[in-house]
Amino acid sequence: MGEVPNLNYIKEIAGGNEEFEKKFLAIIQAEFPKEKEDYLKYLADNELEESAKVVHKIKHKLGILGLNNAYKLAIKHEEGLKYGDEKLNSDFEEVLNKVEEFILKIS
Repeated sequence: MGEVPNLNYIKEIAGGNEEFEKKFLAIIQAEFPKEKEDYLKYLADNELEESAKVVHKIKHKLGILGLNNAYKLAIKHEEGLKYGDEKLNSDFEEVLNKVEEFILKIS
């Protein structure tokens, strides 16, 4: 997946309002690490239904960060987890790590 997280969508909806951009980013920066941690914990505990709920939350952030392919992956992964299918775990974790790096860079 050659996608790179970006702020284009956030800048677009902010319409030049830097304060809005900062608040929006602050929400993502606050929520994403906890959601990633929860996702990994639920997976480790084999609580796949709970993992799917966290993927559902994360997928919207992926779209906001311009990761359209990752968003589509999250949809498939969320559905798979609901049925006990974990085959997309490693692909999804790669996306999570990429987003985490990006969030740390823009802090």
